[in-house]
Parts: sequence; structure tokens; C-alpha cells
Amino acid sequence: MNVLSGKELPRDGEMLQGEALHARLDKTWRRDPGLWGWVTTTDHKDIAHRYIVTAFTFLVLGGLLSLVMRLQLATPESGLISPDRYDQIFTMHGTTMMFLFAVPVMEAMAVFLVPLMIGSRNIAFPRLNAFSYWMYLAGGILLWVAFILNIGPDAGWFSYPPLSGPQFSPGKRIDIWAQMVTFTEVAALAVSVETVATILKQRAPGMTLARMPLFVWVSLVVSLMVIFSMPAVALASSFLIADRLVGTQFFNPAEHGDALLWQHMFWFFGHPEVYIIFLPGVGFVSEITATFTRRPVFGYPLLVLAVVAIGLLAFGLWVHHMFATGLPRLGYAFYTAASMAVAIPSGIQIFCWIATIWDGRPRWETPLLYVVAFIITFVIGGLTGVMLASVPLDLELHDTYFVVAHFHYVLIGGAVFPLLGAITYWFPKFTGRLMSERLGKTSFWFVFLGFQLTFAPMHWAGILGMPRRVYTYPTGLGLEQVNLLATIGAFVLATGFALFLVNSLMSMRRGTVAGANPWDASGLEWATSSPPPPYNFPHIPVVSSRHPLWDHRDHLPVMTGLRVDDRELLLTTVMEARPDLREPSPLPSSWPLWAAITSTILFISSIFTPWAVLYGSVPVAITLIAWFWPKGPVTPEPVIQ
Repeated sequence: MNVLSGKELPRDGEMLQGEALHARLDKTWRRDPGLWGWVTTTDHKDIAHRYIVTAFTFLVLGGLLSLVMRLQLATPESGLISPDRYDQIFTMHGTTMMFLFAVPVMEAMAVFLVPLMIGSRNIAFPRLNAFSYWMYLAGGILLWVAFILNIGPDAGWFSYPPLSGPQFSPGKRIDIWAQMVTFTEVAALAVSVETVATILKQRAPGMTLARMPLFVWVSLVVSLMVIFSMPAVALASSFLIADRLVGTQFFNPAEHGDALLWQHMFWFFGHPEVYIIFLPGVGFVSEITATFTRRPVFGYPLLVLAVVAIGLLAFGLWVHHMFATGLPRLGYAFYTAASMAVAIPSGIQIFCWIATIWDGRPRWETPLLYVVAFIITFVIGGLTGVMLASVPLDLELHDTYFVVAHFHYVLIGGAVFPLLGAITYWFPKFTGRLMSERLGKTSFWFVFLGFQLTFAPMHWAGILGMPRRVYTYPTGLGLEQVNLLATIGAFVLATGFALFLVNSLMSMRRGTVAGANPWDASGLEWATSSPPPPYNFPHIPVVSSRHPLWDHRDHLPVMTGLRVDDRELLLTTVMEARPDLREPSPLPSSWPLWAAITSTILFISSIFTPWAVLYGSVPVAITLIAWFWPKGPVTPEPVIQ
């Protein structure tokens, strides 16, 4: 297919071919050498690599904190750590895992994969993408430096008022936590906007909405969920900071505020966040299952509708976190029904994957093992979730270790297991090498069995009445054995993660060299080299089915017409993905970093004085003006077919 621009300019596939074309595109799209190029890059793959490495660093840090907690709870009446330090540790563990690992790593996978899966050369708004990473990094550093200095937050990852208010939490611990939320929400919202724009306007010609890969569908739904849910927690944290720093009374009942307002605003974000973390796993599992069973995933329309249904239902469940707060009983019935209804689309997805495996020719390699582990573990977590949707049972088990077991089964089983499978599956695309299959399966069994040994006993501890967030417990309650088992399991699980990281590091240097498509997969991300070049594709592919590489094994149709001496993206129509415009992609720039630095100074300074918001906005405005200062007319040009 030849798409003409109406101008006599060099176009790929016309004046240049082969190595000459690759050389010219590489010169146009590659980043500058050295530190300057590393800092200023706008390549979505480079930024996604940073996100993933940083997120896994926070996973390691949060995991180490969990081991300290398990050592403290291994025996009754332990004095290993003080109550104050324990409060900081469980707050840091939850905050790190939810805000600094789970959501960022899932968005990072989308940043890397979505442009490749839809046949684009870069993500939309690439400078905003760079800015989002620097903001995320700054927020994580702020939180962990505070913890190292013994001023880490200590009111839980949810920071309920009045405990987190000025009366019961003086000092700067909660202010630091609240500003960390601001950093991470700015980053997450930026990535979500980029992802939505990329999916809707940069798909390869012919990739209609009905032909999009399931992971792309999931990324679209998750990004929209982020856009609609995360402003709630950003506003809540702003209200909390205002209460603490300037004397507002949003959450103070004595001054006609309402402490439950925080819970409503927080959980309006917090429960969709569970599905923001879980749903990418749906995409991972779908892609892995199709590849390793050698057949298209069963029930594609059902899976898409299930993802959309979960995305909508997720916004109607938040009050099931608040059944013990004394809300009107009529409301309980509605939220119980909604909490049980969300199990229906989840069940549909499970049956579709099982049908795909049953009807296919499964190859039991490491990624597919993680899929099976995900199905088993997530079903258990889903069943305990339905149990907790019942108000009488929830009132008995609320804030016990039964709830801790439930949400770890859902989040680790539903998100981390698929993530580990996805990292193994796409590792050749990240690095150009395959991970060790032998070491991969060894680490899998440590992770799977260690997880079950860690969290299954917590169900029993919760039934026995062990409350969450206690740093010790007396003897004679029957909790000694279950806590000891959980501690042993935690170290087995940690061993599995350590083996996974060792496998990753060793395979980056010594792994078997992978070709462009080592798994014989069907998606467009496997149509380019491993790892991909800076421009992703020498020619933009043309799509005529959901499985382009399976349907066009000998020759994938491509289009020409984009300039080779300018960074250009092809924009297509939203529904049918017909060629529409040729859009210039922004060049690398240092201004996103400077904007992140000035924003960081503003946010951190505002912890100590509200006047920082006024004075700090000046340098932020200067960097943003420089960032967006026009270099000349940049008008997208229509594509004439």
C-alpha cells in the first residue's frame, strides 16, 4: 500500500530500501549519545524500561519490609521492632506496593507494548511520558528518604482521618505521604492520557476496534479508569494537606466536617485501583494463552465486554470497604449486589481461558505456568471476595487477617503472577534474549508454593480473630502455628522472587539470542526485531485480522509514505483505523526533566509552607512555557490515498 502525502519528499519504501532505509530511520529516531541523550530521550521503550526497573526496585524494598513484619509476627509477644517502627513499616509496605509498584509497573508495560502492538513508531505526547517518569521517581524518593530518616508515614496506606489529622498525627509524616500521592497521581494521569490518545489515533491501518489485541483493549479501559478515579484521591489528599497546614476542617466532625468523607473519596479511587492493577493481568493472560496454545483466544467479544463491564462496575463497589461504618442499610444491599455482580464478568474470563487451553495444544513453558497459577489463585481470591460482600460476614471479618489474605490472593494472584509471566514472555522483546527456562520453572514453583504457604494460613488467623495492623499478639490464642507458617512461606516466596531477578539479570547477558518472533506469536510487536529499533517499524504494517502474523506468515502487508528525515507518526481514524494525518513526533528535550524538578520543589516545599504553592508556581510556569514554546508551524498534514 502506498500512501502519498502530496509532496515530493523522500518516502520510505520508495527512494530508500533495505539497509539504507534502516540507516536513515535510525539517524532520525535514535537518541543522542551519552548522559544527555539518556536524560532527554522521548523513546517510549527507554522510558518504559526505566519505569519497570524502578518499579521492581520498589517491589524489592516493599518485599523486604514484609519480611521484617513476618519476622516480628512469627512468634507471640516479639520485641524485634518497636510499635512505632512497625506502624511505619506496614504503612510503607502498603504504600510502596500500591502506589509505587503495582499501578506504575502495569502502566509501564502499556507504555512499552501498546505502540508496538498497534504498529506505531512512538507513543502520543512522548515528552509528557518522560515528565511522568521523573515525577514518579521523585515521589518514590521522597517517601523512602523520609522513612530512612525515621519520619515515614505511620497511619496506614489509606491514612484514615482523624488518625491522619493534625490532632493525632502531628509532624510531617502524613504530609509527606499525602504529597507522595500527588506525585504518583500526576504521573499516572499523564501516562493514561498518552495511552488513550495512542490507542485511539495511532493504530496501524486496518486495525479496527474489533481487531485490537486484548491487551490494548485492557490498556484503554484501565487508562480511562485512571482518568476518572484518580482525581478523587488527589483531591482527598489535597483536602488532608489543607486540614493539616492551613486549618481547613474538611474531615473534622467538631467543625462540621466529616471523617467518612475521606473514606468515600479514597475508596472511590481505591476500589477501581484494585481493577486498575488486576485488569492488565487479563491482557497478559489472554496474549500468553493464545501464543502457547497455538489458537486464538476463545470468546474474544466476551472477553472485551467482560473487561468493559468490570471497568464500569468497579466504580459502584467502593462502599463495601465501609460496611462497618454505620451507613444506611438500604445502601448495604446495593453495594452487596454490585460486589457480587462483578464476579460474573470475571467468571466469564476464567471460562474463556480454560476453554482456550482445553481446545488448544498447550506448551507448558514458564509463561503458561504463571497463567495456570493465576487462574487457581485468583479464583480463590474471588470466592473470598464474594464472601466479604455479605454484610453479616464482613462485619465479623472486617479488619482481620482474613481480609489481608483475600486482597493478597486477588492482587498477587491476579496481577503479580500474570506480570511475572508477561515479563518472561516479552523478555526477548525487551532485551533480545530469552530467559532460562530451567531457572524460570524453578523460580515459578518457589513463588507459587511460597505464596500459598504465606497467605492461606492468614484466612485461618482472621477467622480466629487476629486483627490487622497489630505489631504483636499474646500467647494462647491459637495464632502461633499459623503465623509461623506464614513467616516460613514469606521466605520461600522471597526466594522465588530472588531467583526470578537472578534469572532476569543473567539472561540479559547470557540468555539465548532471540529472533524477532521466538514464540511464533501473532501480534504486531513480534513483527519487528528484538529489541525493536528506535523507530519500531521500518514500514507501518497494515492489518486485516486479529492475528496478522499468523494470517500473513510469508509477507506482512505494509504501507509507505512517511518521511524518513523527520520524526513522523501516522494518525488514523478512531473506529476504522483509516489513514488520516501525518503528525510530527516531538524531538528529545530536557524541558520535561526541568518541569519535573520545579514541580518537585513546589510539592515538597508546600509541605512546610503553603506559600510555596504561590512562589513555586513561577519556575514551574517558566519551564512549561519553554517546554511548549513553538519552534515554528507544526500542522498535521492529511494523508491522500
